Formats: sequence, structure tokens, C-alpha cells
Amino acid sequence: MASKLVIIIVFILDLIAVGLAIAAEQRRSVGKVVPDKEKVYEYCEYGSDIATSYGAGAFVLLLTTQVIIMVASKCFCCGKALHPGGSRACAIILFLICWVFFLIAEICLLAASIRNAYHTKYRKMWNVDEPPSCEVIRKGVFAAGASFALFTAIVSQFYYVCYSRARDDYKNPPY
Repeated sequence: MASKLVIIIVFILDLIAVGLAIAAEQRRSVGKVVPDKEKVYEYCEYGSDIATSYGAGAFVLLLTTQVIIMVASKCFCCGKALHPGGSRACAIILFLICWVFFLIAEICLLAASIRNAYHTKYRKMWNVDEPPSCEVIRKGVFAAGASFALFTAIVSQFYYVCYSRARDDYKNPPY
């Protein structure tokens, strides 16, 4: 039987990670061009930078839940053999899908946090034809990280349950 404590802890941490990623999408930086007092230079002015912290927090929490699930299931490759059957096959498939979703979510959250933290200071300090822009992160990158974090949460829960069922079937064969 799957540990209810592991399932509850992972569910709560995953829910917080998804919430932080959604909050990061709502609070991402927005830049605008502002001239200085003498109207000689232009610089970029950005809003709050809290989205970077939210994204990094979601990144860490999602990583923590993945580690907890992998330690609880011995990363599928260590430990005793599993009973052949539907639960084992389902656990293998869910294990692979879980890792794919996890990697996509982590890449989205990390890239979005890094890009959100990057700010261009001065635009027209020297006479250049194409000054740097006040570019900010595209809309939806944190949201993509949040959705893949949610997919990871769902698939990892099912993976852990299927793994536990296959492990328990090996201890108590049905024949």
C-alpha cells in the first residue's frame, strides 16, 4: 500500500508549487522606456521583481517533491523486483511520463525566473542605431511551467500508487 503520508506531503507541496508558478505569471516584470530628467538618456523602468522569487520557489518545491517520490519508490530501479503485470507496466510508463513532465516544468520555471530577473538599464546612453530593448519575459512561460508542474503532480501520484501496488503484489502473490 502506498504511504498516505508521502502522498499527502507531495500533494501539498505540488499544490503550493503550482500556486507559486501561477502567482509568478500574474506578477511578472513589465518594462517601459523612461527618459531621464535632462531628456538626454533613456532607461528601462521595471515593475516588481517578485515573480522571480515565486518562480524559483516553485522550482525548488517541484524538485523537492520529485526527490521525495523517487526516494520513496527507490527511483524504480533500486530495491526488490516488482511483480510482473499491469501495475508494473503502468508504473514504468508513468515513471517516464513523470520525468518528461518534470523536466519540461523545471526548464520553464528556471528559464522564466532567469529571464524575469534580467533587466536592461540604459537604452540610449551612447549614439547607437539600435539600442537594447526593455524586453521582458513572454506572457505564458510561467503559466506553462505551472501547467506542467500540475501534470507532474498528477502523474507522479499515479506513478507512486502503481509502483506501490506492483511492489506489494510481489510480496503477496495472488496464487
